[in-house]
Amino acid sequence: MTNAVDPPVRLVATDLDGTLVRSDGSISTRTAQALVAAEEAGIDVVFVTGRPLRWAEDVFGYVGTHGFAIVSNGALVWDVARSQVHQTRAIEPVVAFEVTERLRAAVPESHFAVETMAGIALEHGFLERYPVPGGAVRGTAAEILTEPAFKLLARHEELEPQDYWDRAIAAVGDLVEVTWSSATTLLEMSGYGVTKASTLELFCAERGITAAEVVAFGDMPNDMPMLQWAGTSYAMANAHPSVREAAGQVAGTNDEDGVAQVMEQLLDRPSVTGRG
Repeated sequence: MTNAVDPPVRLVATDLDGTLVRSDGSISTRTAQALVAAEEAGIDVVFVTGRPLRWAEDVFGYVGTHGFAIVSNGALVWDVARSQVHQTRAIEPVVAFEVTERLRAAVPESHFAVETMAGIALEHGFLERYPVPGGAVRGTAAEILTEPAFKLLARHEELEPQDYWDRAIAAVGDLVEVTWSSATTLLEMSGYGVTKASTLELFCAERGITAAEVVAFGDMPNDMPMLQWAGTSYAMANAHPSVREAAGQVAGTNDEDGVAQVMEQLLDRPSVTGRG
């Protein structure tokens, strides 16, 4: 990871919530214009988010007509232009069920939900903070873990996020990747070895793009692997302290259009190049 932008820049990888998206849930006109300018300069813009597909679709219009999005912390690569799956890296049901059994034994009062291609399914005790889509399944772990999972969610109503994260890694870190991006005690689990960084690396390798040609932005612990992998990385000024330590540089806050500020500077550099 470098501490300055080294040309050429061929791809911008950006998180959404707390990074590109403002606190009110909007993407500003300035940020939208910066994304379009990058695309017009031949730079790929890839949204790399913990959001499931059903939430990420709300902002796909900003990624450009040919763009891709990496969602569910790397478990799904979505071809936005064709509206179809490009790659999946899911947790098999048998593994997901073992995770729930182990984690519930290690940390009682853990409750689980799962994101699949069909949407979200939740245990009865899982208290969702957002509206649950109509038709979402509620049941036992065995009843909801019947399909490959893009993301397994674990919630605890009494522990702090860091404490829960540490205990979960000790209990199931050999089976899945455990991270978090929420202000509440909600863990996000992906298949072992599946992170924003590892999927972004695979995506870039398909296109002959190296880490040195990638600029990445993020704000929460689930962004740290990506920020450490990218040649140039920025934590938002509003980022979690651990993320600011992991990144090479700090951009303005999400509400100050920090990503747009940096991209405008990049696009003014004569050394920035796009697809060859």
